Amino acid sequence: MDLKALQYFIAVYEQKSLTKAAKICFVAQPSISSAIMQLEQSLNTELFSRHPRGVVPLVSANQLYPLAKQLLGQADAVKNLFSQAKQHIEFKLGVTRGLGVQRMSALLKDFTAISDNIALSLVAPEQSCNARIITTDELSPHEQSVNLWQESYLLALPYNHVLALQPSLQLRDLDQLTFIARSPCNAGDALAKLCHEKQISLDVRAKIRTIDYALGLVSAGLGAALVPAYPEVLEKTDIVFKTIEEFNFKRQVVFAYDKLSPTLKPFIEVVKRHR
Repeated sequence: MDLKALQYFIAVYEQKSLTKAAKICFVAQPSISSAIMQLEQSLNTELFSRHPRGVVPLVSANQLYPLAKQLLGQADAVKNLFSQAKQHIEFKLGVTRGLGVQRMSALLKDFTAISDNIALSLVAPEQSCNARIITTDELSPHEQSVNLWQESYLLALPYNHVLALQPSLQLRDLDQLTFIARSPCNAGDALAKLCHEKQISLDVRAKIRTIDYALGLVSAGLGAALVPAYPEVLEKTDIVFKTIEEFNFKRQVVFAYDKLSPTLKPFIEVVKRHR
């Protein structure tokens, strides 16, 4: 059985879309479609129901998925078993706080796939490193950078909060709002400054560091919090997310480095594909 076809099948199964699967596999969509059709022919079964907005896995796909994952895992194990030990080149990547888990995981996975000789180490952005994933506010004057993604922010509210009924919020709606502040958080600082200028008072009940703790407190009904609109954040079903009309803070995340080198070039190519 063609292992590449199984790899494409797994991507389509997980993404529920031929287009998205082609993107993460870095191939053209016709290649994905052709591989899936050939796999269906070899197995003499239909794996997906196609529709304009994507695909729906059928029973046969649900049966094949764990087996395909197992086969590919075993193939990698065989490859690793007979591969000769190589001297690894350590690549230290400085990573700022509070970046989205899903996007960062996908990016780091592709970084580690650049070469078997590279050992990727994540360090704090202020430590000595080969490159950094940081915000534009953290850039040093001597650094060059490539844009990665831009982050917007939403107000997270308990699902039973009175403001959750409004389609969007005005800044005045935040006056005396029970609030959970995060620090450090540039967006939170910007919101606090804007509220002070407009003579609006937030009722800060807790000051914490992480997004996860903020979401946990919101879910428990202890107050509202300003959080980045990451996909994994917006998946929370017990929290309501609202835009604040007069507040349009965005954070630009970049891949930063001192000087371009042959080692950096493949990393930059990966970054460009993830923008």
